[in-house]
Amino acid sequence: MDDTNLLRYSRQIMLPELDIAGQEKLLKAKVLIMGMGGLGCPVALYLSAAGVGELILADDDNVEISNLQRQIAHFQHSVGMNKAKSVNTTLSELNSSQRTTLIEFRMNRSDLEERIPPTDLVIDCTDNLESRYLINELCWKYGKPLISGAAIRWEGQVSMFDRSVENSPCYQCLYPQENTMGETNLNCSENGVISPLVGVIGTTQAMEAIKVITGIGQGLVGKVAYYDAKQNEWQKFSLAKSANCPICST
Repeated sequence: MDDTNLLRYSRQIMLPELDIAGQEKLLKAKVLIMGMGGLGCPVALYLSAAGVGELILADDDNVEISNLQRQIAHFQHSVGMNKAKSVNTTLSELNSSQRTTLIEFRMNRSDLEERIPPTDLVIDCTDNLESRYLINELCWKYGKPLISGAAIRWEGQVSMFDRSVENSPCYQCLYPQENTMGETNLNCSENGVISPLVGVIGTTQAMEAIKVITGIGQGLVGKVAYYDAKQNEWQKFSLAKSANCPICST
C-alpha cells in the first residue's frame, strides 16, 4: 500500500479490527453489484469510498428524471445515460483509482455464469423476482456470498446467504419460488418509496460487504433485518434453511 492510500484510508486503518491488513483485503476485493438504482447507488459509492479495489457495475436501464429523488449517484445531466455508465462517472470523481467493469445489458444465465465465479461476493440490488432467483441460484452454485436488499414504500430488508456457512439458508428459503408464481413485482414506480429509505438499506448492504471481505463482525447469514422507516426501528429475525428448498437443501 502506497502513501496515498495510507492517507486516503487512514480513518479506517485506525480501527484496530481493520488495520492495514483489512484495508489490503478491501483493495484486492472484486464485487459484483447487480442494479444501479436506489440501492446500488449507495452501495457503489460507499464501497468505492472504502477502497474496494474492483467493482462490476451491472444495469441495462437508463437514468430517468424520476430516479433522481433517491438514486444519489445520478445527476440531472445523467438523464438518458445508462445507469452503470452514470454511476461509473460519479465514482471516477470520488476515487480516480477505482477499477470498474460496466455491464450495460441485461445478463442472462450464461452471462452470470461467466461473471459470478471470479468475484468475491455479489450484492443484489435488483427490483424483480426473476433476477433475484437466478442470482441466488448461481451464487449458491459457485459458493459466492450474496447480500440481498429490498426497499419499498416505508420498509426495507437486508439479508445475506453464504454456502460456506454451515446451515445457511438461501434466498428461496426466504421467498419460496412456488409461493410467488404469478405474483407481480413490487416496484417503486407503482408503489412509491420514501427517498432516504434506499440509502439506509443500501448502506447496510455495503457495510455487510465490508464485513464479509475483511472477516470482521457478525454477518446476517441466517437472519433477516427488517427496517420500518416510520418508526425508525430495526427488527432482526432468524431464517432457517428449508428442508425442501430446491437450491440449498441438497
